[in-house]
Amino acid sequence: MKVITIFLFLMLVPCFYLSQMKTGTFSDLEILQKEKPKPVIIHMYTSWCSVCKIESFQLNKNKDLVKLINENFYLISFDPEKMKEKINFQGKEFNYLPNGNSGIHELALALSKNKNKPVYPLWIILDKDQNLIEYHEGKFKPEEMKLKLEKVLKF
Repeated sequence: MKVITIFLFLMLVPCFYLSQMKTGTFSDLEILQKEKPKPVIIHMYTSWCSVCKIESFQLNKNKDLVKLINENFYLISFDPEKMKEKINFQGKEFNYLPNGNSGIHELALALSKNKNKPVYPLWIILDKDQNLIEYHEGKFKPEEMKLKLEKVLKF
């Protein structure tokens, strides 16, 4: 029994050492951009989206990508169906729009090309002046994202 316990422990240990992308909030972003301007990545997802969960696991598993993001970008992870607080972004105020037991944040609708129902996951990459560089609906593979972010840093 001890051997099985030790074996299971050793099998699970790597799971605890996955890198984590550092995320912030929209209110943090405003302050951070004044102190040290950097490109911004906005990641919209929902808790019910299985593709979002798989993607998140795969991206966090890629240590080079995590390091690239943590050192060179501000990352905002945003669940528009759960975020109910007011958000100020790019000089505008956005609120949560309740709809019975659910709802969606106005910012998600403003950022999405599909104004009725955003596609998840959604990745928006802005330069340090908050100009749109990339709009990516659906799963972003780690290799693709890394190449795209490296191009952003070259400009």
